[in-house]
Amino acid sequence: MSISPSVRKAQALAIALPAALLGGAYISQYVFGLFPCELCWWQRYPHFLALALALLSFVAPPRQLWIGFAALAIIGSGVIGGYHAGVEYGWWEGLTACTATVDMGANPLDAIMNAPMVRCDQAQWTLFGISLAGWNFLISCAGGIAILALLGRKRAA
Repeated sequence: MSISPSVRKAQALAIALPAALLGGAYISQYVFGLFPCELCWWQRYPHFLALALALLSFVAPPRQLWIGFAALAIIGSGVIGGYHAGVEYGWWEGLTACTATVDMGANPLDAIMNAPMVRCDQAQWTLFGISLAGWNFLISCAGGIAILALLGRKRAA
C-alpha cells in the first residue's frame, strides 16, 4: 500500500520538529550555558515522546495514528512552553521549585550550597522579546497543527 505524500510530509515533520527543538535546547545548554529550569525540562519530555511515536510510525500500523499522537505530544510541549512564557512575563505565578546546576568537584556540599539557581520566572535569553519558552510555544503549536492538517488531507485520486 502506498503512502500519500501528505502523510510522508507529516511523518518527516513529526520527526524533524522535536529533533530540531531538542537539539537547540541541548546546544543552548551545553554550548551557550543556558541551563534549564524545571519548566524547561517539562517542555522537553513531550518532544522525546513525539520522537519515539514518530519513529514508531515507521514500523507499527496504522502510521497516521502514531504520527497524530506525535503531533499531540508536540502541541503538549508547546502548551507547557506557553505556560512557562506566561510565568516569565509575569502573567501568572509559576512553580515554587527551581533548578540549580551543580559542579560536584572537591566538596559536593559546598557545590550544592553555592550553586546558582535557575529560576522559572526569568527568561535567560530572548529574541525579538520572545523567550525560548515562548518560541517553543509558537513553533510547537504551529508545527503540531501543521502535522495534523497534513494528516487530514484527502488522498488525491
